[in-house]
Amino acid sequence: MSKISKHKNEFQPTDVEPANVLFSNVAHIIEQRKSTIMSVANNQIVLMFWEIGRYINSAILGMERAEYGKRIVATLSRQLMQKYGSEYYMRNLQRMMQFAEQFDFEIVSTLWTQLSWSHIRELLPLKTMEEKLYYAEEVHKGLLGVRDLRHIIVRKAFLRRNNANLQLTRQSKIPFNAFKDPVILDTLGLKDNFLESDLEQAILRDIENFILEFGVGFTFVARQKRVAIDDDDYKIDLLFYNRDMKRLVAIDLKIGKFKPSHKGQMELYLNWLNQHDRREGEEAPIGLILCTDANRKVAELMELDKSGIAVAEYWTKLPPKEQFESKIQEIMAEAKERMERRKVLGMPKVQKQIDYFLEENSDENDDED
Repeated sequence: MSKISKHKNEFQPTDVEPANVLFSNVAHIIEQRKSTIMSVANNQIVLMFWEIGRYINSAILGMERAEYGKRIVATLSRQLMQKYGSEYYMRNLQRMMQFAEQFDFEIVSTLWTQLSWSHIRELLPLKTMEEKLYYAEEVHKGLLGVRDLRHIIVRKAFLRRNNANLQLTRQSKIPFNAFKDPVILDTLGLKDNFLESDLEQAILRDIENFILEFGVGFTFVARQKRVAIDDDDYKIDLLFYNRDMKRLVAIDLKIGKFKPSHKGQMELYLNWLNQHDRREGEEAPIGLILCTDANRKVAELMELDKSGIAVAEYWTKLPPKEQFESKIQEIMAEAKERMERRKVLGMPKVQKQIDYFLEENSDENDDED
């Protein structure tokens, strides 16, 4: 029902609630469509910049003098800025040229639909295509903003993920790309001489950054998860669920070196979770033992990955850039050395990942690896 106002020539609902519902529903449509429009516009901008870069590259390809080509681009930049705005400043045109040079159209038109030009600018300086695609996929899966992308790039997420993958053998029950090694926990604000309980409490206080460090798909389930076996009670420090892997992930926190006894404890947890907490459609649970010293040689000899267990170091402070990069490279070099030793001993080869798809090393490529 409605009525015409005696004082104004306007239509007024007699009931306030339907008007609010009407507004809410129309606002929802607007917001939904605005989001779609922005997504489509972003995709077109990315494609446009790629096309601009490709055309400029082809136009100046035949120019023998690099300096002359640079002047041509500078002139073009001034002309475009005068007509279309500051977005076409010379450095940005050069980025468009890099973009077109580094990525083919198939990648640009599929994977990059979820990335803005600001994301792409962060990826262009990275050294390898594998690295660029790794971070692009992380943005795509986690809908990461530019700040979060910078965060994981600075912290060498790609190298640390690769290092963790190097620990895996063909018989591994740990999925590829499940963890990183080392795990950086510098946001927790821990002081020297902290206890395992302090570490656990700090993680719970900053669970959002902890999950971001681990990667997309992790959801917190429980702390000090009770495991009751006969008259004995055990407790899992932290329990997560990973939606991408479709499995529970148990995390045990240790101060000091990894010890062989830690394996038995984690195996107990995983077997219990498999019997009592695993739901229909889920994969078998896996575990991560976080130590201040991963003791990787011992961990490798125990073949933990065959039991669905990984070991990783955690660092509570992020070292200076040069020291950080040096340490990561050192850890990876040691892992590759262990891989070579496995080959010599006739042990199963590790798996490798190409553009995020798990593939076994073929015999043709053995010499290259």
